Amino acid sequence: MDLAPPSGDGAAARAAERHRVTKESDVFVAVDLGGGAVEVATGLPFFDHMLAQLGRHGGLGLTVRTSGDLAVDAHHSVEDTGITLGAALADALGDKAGVRRFASVALPLDEALVEVALDLSGRPYLHYELALPPDVAPLGSPGFEPQLAEEFWRAFVTSAGITLHLVARRGRNSHHLVEASFKAVARALRDAVAVEGGGVPSTKGVL
Repeated sequence: MDLAPPSGDGAAARAAERHRVTKESDVFVAVDLGGGAVEVATGLPFFDHMLAQLGRHGGLGLTVRTSGDLAVDAHHSVEDTGITLGAALADALGDKAGVRRFASVALPLDEALVEVALDLSGRPYLHYELALPPDVAPLGSPGFEPQLAEEFWRAFVTSAGITLHLVARRGRNSHHLVEASFKAVARALRDAVAVEGGGVPSTKGVL
């Protein structure tokens, strides 16, 4: 079963839920752009920590419940969570009337510095430069391979219709680099979804 239709009037409330079930995973996501509790359970503790950063620093109410075939590997759970979260965010944004749309931030975490620029463009695009140390070990137990962060962001931006540029300027510790990237996207997203006007911020009239 693919993504279920949005429940309720997500555009008006700036909140939405999505439930996606495949043979590889079962993912439920609820997003509230107005804020709220953050509750995440994916079976991958490090990934839970990253999604919690996204919710908390993004000013989101966020619930994520993922059950996947972790006995195979973590890829399906991570990618499918990105797909479902992106779809819920798109529903919550509705027609994007009044949103700030563009945002950018440079965010440090100890020795790591990550820059993010994003656009709620309706055109999915990911530019990802996060150079990780060679042969980096999985993080947490069960392990989250740091390279999976790119797969999460690609799934997320494709489903949400976001243009995202994410570049690590410096850093050595893989945990710091990945966490700084999630926090940076969160802060940029928080700014981009903020309502500051009354119309759709595009000369085309739609995003």
